[in-house]
Amino acid sequence: MIPLSVLDLAPVCEGATPGQAFADMLDLARHAERWGYRRYWLAEHHNMPGIASAATSVLIGHVAGGTSRIRVGAGGIMLPNHSPLQVAEQFGTLASLYPGRIDLGLGRAPGTDHATARALRRYFDSADQFPQDVSELLRYFEPVQPGQAVRAVPGAGIEVPVWLLGSSLFSARLSAAMGLPFAFASHFAPDAMDEALALYRRDFRPSARLRTPWAILALNVVASESEAQSRRLFTTQQQAFVNLRRGRPGRIPPPVDDIEAFWEPHEKAGVERVLACTVLGDPEQVGEGLAAFAARHRPDEMMLTANIFDHAARLRSFELAMQAWQARH
Repeated sequence: MIPLSVLDLAPVCEGATPGQAFADMLDLARHAERWGYRRYWLAEHHNMPGIASAATSVLIGHVAGGTSRIRVGAGGIMLPNHSPLQVAEQFGTLASLYPGRIDLGLGRAPGTDHATARALRRYFDSADQFPQDVSELLRYFEPVQPGQAVRAVPGAGIEVPVWLLGSSLFSARLSAAMGLPFAFASHFAPDAMDEALALYRRDFRPSARLRTPWAILALNVVASESEAQSRRLFTTQQQAFVNLRRGRPGRIPPPVDDIEAFWEPHEKAGVERVLACTVLGDPEQVGEGLAAFAARHRPDEMMLTANIFDHAARLRSFELAMQAWQARH
């Protein structure tokens, strides 16, 4: 059975606070562990009122400390915002606290706007340095060499699986060349998914870290007792994307009964394109949708995400999705 995992952004809903988002995050992680999800990843974003996962490594520690078995990691850390040494120290610390449970996914985008990127004190176009920064970071996890002037403490000699994340061919090509596992952001940027996956598998070079290619594909999944209910729950995600495109990102909105009255035709077309990798409906429909996605794209793992306003409904969606997937195996 292809493993299922969770991608979370610690969403802050209208009327809620980041503190409530963190409580819901930990509650979902504990349930995901119980239901059999393999890993629970959090993603770095900045200056987004509806996303509270800016201090990603802090939240990873909180989730890992509140669970016992599930792998916890970054999906991902936006490396242009950080020095490789600091990231190695943070994740060396996490892996020392929670051995065998920490993943480090790395992204090339800043995860924010230019003004915020400058406020993060990254004054150069460090995305161009991404391959070199990844190499530097990997070296910090290797055993210390004689005469090595700079070392990660903790970090050196600690096993931390490193993934490259992407929504284009760049990271697929780099993951293959470096022999690293790869995760594609098909949940919001599906256009290059099949080409990126084929390129990664074709050009993969085995490394000390990974002998054979391993690719995760992400997708939006909304499961409930009925298709109509799931479609209504999904309007939260649809509204959030439109608000972002309108330049008015805010907290996560409640669902609406009539999404057609909310958006313009061109907005609808844009959202349907970016959210094309979505499975929703009742348990049978979700099981069929997951199976069809897996059969068509053949990922090694699928990472589910769900931007659902009501926490109980969000929990239920992840529970039903796993039940529907397990029922087919």
